Amino acid sequence: MKQPHLLRVERPVGEFAPLIAAVQEVGARVGWLELAAPEMLPESLEQAASCGVLRAVAVGDGRSVTVKPLRGQAVVRDLLREHFRGCMLVLVRGAVSVPLLEPCDDDWIVTVPGRSPTRRTTEELLAALRKPRAWGGASETFRHRSP
Repeated sequence: MKQPHLLRVERPVGEFAPLIAAVQEVGARVGWLELAAPEMLPESLEQAASCGVLRAVAVGDGRSVTVKPLRGQAVVRDLLREHFRGCMLVLVRGAVSVPLLEPCDDDWIVTVPGRSPTRRTTEELLAALRKPRAWGGASETFRHRSP
């Protein structure tokens, strides 16, 4: 399975809407991953997860919410395989060692850990995302940092 590119974000999702739309326009998919517990879950899903079900799912109004009990800390690679198959890009909010993406006017600032920030247009960012190693590194591995 081809791994999606990961970019860490710290801003609200709405600030990335132009990039998400641009990725979708080229026929690719984007995911959003929060590495923190959600603020609120439906009580029935929380109770079902606490009882040990494999998954608790609520569906309606064009949305689904899935709660899956975890044993131990989440493994980002497993989350990508389970929830983001077929995505070109996953925007991650949380403690993960991947490049940081920040909006800047109509452009984007990408900061690879240990390097100087680079400014890219949306078109340049899309071109980079089409490459196996978008940020030019020999290896683009990531690590989830515990809070």
